[in-house]
Formats: sequence, C-alpha cells, structure tokens
Amino acid sequence: MMSFRLSPHRLLLSAIVALTWLVLSVPLPAAAQTVLAQLLPDQIASDLVPGAEGFGPLREDLAVAPVLKGGETVAWAFVTSDFVGTTGYSGKPIHTLVAVDPDARIAGVRLVKHSEPIVLIGIPEAKVRALVEGYKGLDLVAEAQSGGTTHEVDIISGATVTVMVIDDSIVRSGLKVARALGLGGLAPEAAATGPRYEIDMTAPAPADWATMEGDGTLRRLSLDVGQVNGAFAANPDTRAGQRALTEAPETTFIDMQVALVSVPAIGRAILGEAADANLRGWLAEGDQAIAVFGDGLYSFKGSGYVRGGIFDRIVLIQDDVSVRFRDRDHRRINGIAAEGAPGFAEMDLFRIPAGTGFDPTKPFRIQLLVHREVGPIEKVFHTFDLGYELPPQYLRQIAAPAPVAAPAAATPAATEETQAQAELWKRIWLDAQGKIAVLGVMLAVLTGVFFFQHYVVRNERHFYIFRMAYLAVTLVVLGWMFNAQLSVVNLMALFGALTTGFSWQAFLLDPLTFILWFAVAAALLFWGRGAYCGWLCPFGALQELTNQVARKLRIPQWTLPWGLHERLWPLKYMIFLGLFGVSLMSVEQAERLAEVEPFKTAIILKFVRAWPFVAYAVALLVAGLFVERFYCRYLCPLGAALAIPARIRMFDWLKRYHECGNPCQICAHECPVQAIHPTGEINPNECVNCLHCQVLYHSPKVCPVVIKKMKRRDKLAASAIPDLGRPPAGHPNAARVTEPSL
Repeated sequence: MMSFRLSPHRLLLSAIVALTWLVLSVPLPAAAQTVLAQLLPDQIASDLVPGAEGFGPLREDLAVAPVLKGGETVAWAFVTSDFVGTTGYSGKPIHTLVAVDPDARIAGVRLVKHSEPIVLIGIPEAKVRALVEGYKGLDLVAEAQSGGTTHEVDIISGATVTVMVIDDSIVRSGLKVARALGLGGLAPEAAATGPRYEIDMTAPAPADWATMEGDGTLRRLSLDVGQVNGAFAANPDTRAGQRALTEAPETTFIDMQVALVSVPAIGRAILGEAADANLRGWLAEGDQAIAVFGDGLYSFKGSGYVRGGIFDRIVLIQDDVSVRFRDRDHRRINGIAAEGAPGFAEMDLFRIPAGTGFDPTKPFRIQLLVHREVGPIEKVFHTFDLGYELPPQYLRQIAAPAPVAAPAAATPAATEETQAQAELWKRIWLDAQGKIAVLGVMLAVLTGVFFFQHYVVRNERHFYIFRMAYLAVTLVVLGWMFNAQLSVVNLMALFGALTTGFSWQAFLLDPLTFILWFAVAAALLFWGRGAYCGWLCPFGALQELTNQVARKLRIPQWTLPWGLHERLWPLKYMIFLGLFGVSLMSVEQAERLAEVEPFKTAIILKFVRAWPFVAYAVALLVAGLFVERFYCRYLCPLGAALAIPARIRMFDWLKRYHECGNPCQICAHECPVQAIHPTGEINPNECVNCLHCQVLYHSPKVCPVVIKKMKRRDKLAASAIPDLGRPPAGHPNAARVTEPSL
C-alpha cells in the first residue's frame, strides 16, 4: 500500500485552489436592468429631498425616477453608477443616489452603497456621508459652463481616491441626466452634423504682430483699474467695494494676449524657427499649446504655482472641458520673433495635454481669476473671460465620416465613458509624480542592495545604520506621508475583480499601491515575501524601529521556545484563509474582519481613531518590544498571503555554510524573527530578508567558520615569512649567526 504526505504549504495551496474553483464554478447572478431599480425600493424619498412623499415609476428610456411632492415631480432621482462607470478603491462602483431639480440643481444626494475599505473601516462613515451631502445645491448649469470648476473638492485625508471618484461620478452623471432631461435649459449633446475641420499644417505664417492682432490670431483682454473696481463694487460682499484700488482709473490693471502657438504657422511667427522647433520637441503627439503675454499691475501667473505646482489665476475652458495648468506644463518665452511686438512683463507657454479632450479647432476661453483681500485671511473673487477662436486661414475642412449603422450607436457613449475613466486615473498619476519618483528611488536602492548584498553587508555598523535609515523612510515617508500601506483587503479586491469582471481602471486609481503590488509580484520571484515585509511595509518598519529603541533601553527580549514558535506560525495562515473564505460570501464583512490588521489605525490614520482600535494597535507594538516583529510572525494575514507563493522564488540569495545548524547555531539564535531552523535551513515563508544572517556569514568576529578560515590564513601567512633574525639555511653567513648572550 502506497502512502504519501502533503506538506502544510501544499495543503494551503490546495485549499486556495479548491476555493477558487468553487467560486469560479458558481454561476453569477444576472445583473438587474439598472442599479436604480435595485436600490430605490429601500430608499425614502424625504431622506433624499426634504418634504418629498415618494418616488414615481422608473422611466423606460432613462434610469431615472421622479421624486413626487403633492403629486408633482419636484426632482429626478438617479444612481451615479447607472451613468458613469468609475470604480472606487475597492474596484467596485460607489453608488450615490442623486436628485436633480428642474433648474438643474442638485436637490439631494446620499451615499447608499459602496465597498470602499477606507470608508468601511478607516474613515468614519459620517464624515464621508457629510461630504457627499455637501453637494446639495450644486448648480449643474454653472458646472457645464465652467467645465466643472465652480466647486471645490474637499479632500479627506486618507481617502483621496474615494473622494475624487465620488466627485467625478456626481458631476459627470448629473450633467448627463440634466442634458438628457433638458433641465435648466441644458440640451442633449448632439453629434456634429456640419463640416468638420482640422489644423492646416501648411498655412503660411502671418507677417507681423499687427497682422495677428487684426485677424484674430492674437486675442486680447485689457482691463483698467476703473473696470476692476467697478466689478468688485457690484460684488454682494460690500467689503470688496470698500477696498478699491487707489491707482488712477485709467491705469492698466492687466493687458493679456493669447495665441494658439501649437498651430505651426502661429508658432513660427511668434516664437521664431528655433524656439518653435523646441516647442515641437516639448509637445507629445496630440498635445496643444498656448502662449500668454501679460503686462500691467496684475500677474496672470501669480506666485501660488511655485508652492502648489498649479497656476490658479487662469484656466482654459471649452464646453465641459477645463484645463488647469501646472508647473510641469509651463515654459517661459525668452523673446518674440514677430515684428512690431510690444514689450511684456510676462511671456509664457502652457501645454494642453492630449488627454484633456481639448479640440483646437473649436472656440475656447481663458478665464482670469482676480482676487481682492477683504480680511486677514479672507478674499473675494471675480472672473474675466478672454474668448478665442482660431481664424479660418489656419483650418482645413475634412471629409465627413461615413454614416454609422444604428446598432453601433452606443459605441460613442461607451468610448466617452472609457476616456473619462482614463482621464481620472491619469490625472491622479500626474498629481502623484513626486511620490512616484520617491517610491521609484526606494525600489531602485533596495534592488541594488539585494543584488549586491555580498558587498553591502561587509561592514556591520554601516549596514545597520543604512537599514535603520531605510526603515525610517519607509515609516515616515511611505507610510505616514504617502499612506502607501498594502493590505490583505487589496488582495480580496483583486480576487473580487477577477470573478466579477476585471478592469485595470480600478487599480490604477492608487498609483503607489499599484506600483508596490507590481514590485511585490516581481520580488516574490526573486526573494520571496521578505522584500516587502522586511523593507517596504510601514507597520513592519514601525515594529522594528520601536524594538530597536527597546533594546537601547535594555528592555528584555524574549525568545520563544522553538516548539511553541513553530506552532504559532500557522495562526496567520488561518486568519488569512478565514478572511478569504468570508470574502467569498461577503466582501464587506471580510473587509470589516480585516481590522485584525492594525495598518489603518497606526499608519493611515496615525492613531487618530476610536480608543479600541488604538489600544489594539498599541498592544501589538508593546508585544513587539519584547518579541521582535510579534505581529509579523504570528498574526499578519498579508504576510501569510505573500508567504504562500514564497517557495516559487527562482533564486536562493542567502548564503549558508555546511556547518550552519550542525554544529553552529549562532544565526538561528540571532535571527530577528526566528526564521532559521535548528537544523540550519532558512524558512522562506517566514524570512523577512533583513540580511542579518548575511552580516554574520561574513563576520570575522562572530561566525566560527570565518574565524577558523582567518586563523588558518594567518597561520599560513606566518609560516611563509622567514625569521628575520636568522639567514635561511645554506646562506654563506648562516654559520656566523650566533645566539645573543644574556
């Protein structure tokens, strides 16, 4: 009879494969026609719109339902996820119920369903609900006219992605519904039926500055002090008029001119051949650029962009598209090549990225924001518009596209939605460029350390200082500043996405988490889980740094008996499999149970949370003062999830001697997480790649093998050196050498 045994790791892998097969083999329920139809029966109309008595029947042509009061429709209710497909951090839509009144104002808004882990267990639910309900009263007509710039987005610390998704969903879906229903005078967007144009790349350059001013190549906004004072005098805040400028009314406040220099003929005329060639090299395919010239008392640039990276005094608006310029999209103009150009105090280029949806052949406007201080920290604002339309001599008519068959009518809407989602995550990535660069440097340094560890660990003191410094950066920068803490919740969200329809869009919304997971996946092939757990996990860094402080304070360190330690290992695997099993039934419940991770409390929220959560996190850190990385060793479900595939790594980078474990036990006793068996082998599932064993491997003071080699080398060197007091045998003077007398 043949018998066989499965190792614990193979059992765990088999269990996960079986669970995955079960999930994939269960047919998914058919989706309801609309999300509104699913959620509306559980909603109370008066909670959405005060005084409302109920909801009317859903329209057949549009996923909206009337909100009734006194038998009349006072608003139209809809769920954002029926109109926009933007998904949140969890990879699932955030379902927000919105009511829009006949004037295209938001009459009520409620967060009704979501799977956002940061909201479920990291941020108070009431705080996010209050933010969502703050959109009540938002004027969608103004949003359509301004390109979505009339409101400010209130970012909640630790929930940036979630808040941006909520804002994007409410505004875009609200505009779609208002246009479809004709609310507030908004009309549905119809496909262009007239002639279509493109930029004529062969158009001749205009002769001089005066010609460009005359034919509209250059457009101008000129304001004097009297006009600006008059505008603020009409402001509802009377303090604005009381703080009028004291200069003479005819004094130039600002004289601003704009030209679309991405048009080759205009670029050559204004910038000259050399500068225009540099501009072409700066612009990527599809990018456009404008030149802005200014003079007078007021600067269109201001100084805020130096601190925040954004020019907050000007914005380009075209229909629903709004483009705010950042310092990375800005260059100064050194000189004007056009004959007859006046002198300007400010001359600047601003790039319009291809993904913004800007069409250079259509009219647009530059909105200038002028502020006036009315108190120590209070300001009032007024906007002035500079309209621009490219003159016809720079355009060329193109043939109309062939008519599209009726079944493909939905394609443009689907394409528009995909583009809108892509624009959201691209905007988030652009805003996070600095953070991405820091993370890239950290990953590059760590990769170098692992590849050249033979040299890095030679000097024990220098390596210790480097490791502590790296962990400090991981904790403070990656953790507390960037909130880049991976979680087992990420894995559950990924599994949920794989079983319900995978989309990259959801995971691209958090660039640091996305990059970290790719780095972890690559590291698993080379080094196992230790690359993340031992170096890039902020909570792991916090545990190790606090333990090092405890050692300096001579707090006793406890080494658990090997038998007990080995039996505590499986706890984290059991926790992970339990969470994974619960997630198959209810992701929301699994995310709540994932509070076994103290990451949100200690890293994301920096201990600013209800006392039970803080007490739990502190208790784990206190345990780690006595048993280094106590949580990592025995409780971390994320560490368990990463440890399961640890044995598939391609290389074994940690060097060992034949004497390790038999008889030498130094590395086993000194391993910070007891990942080395008494028999000498390193358990890759528990190793955090701290490289302490490699420091000992090369140590001439600690490692018996190295000490023995050094002694043998010294002995051989000593035997090879002749006695300097006696000539070698056979030397002519050998007989003359006598022992010295006493």
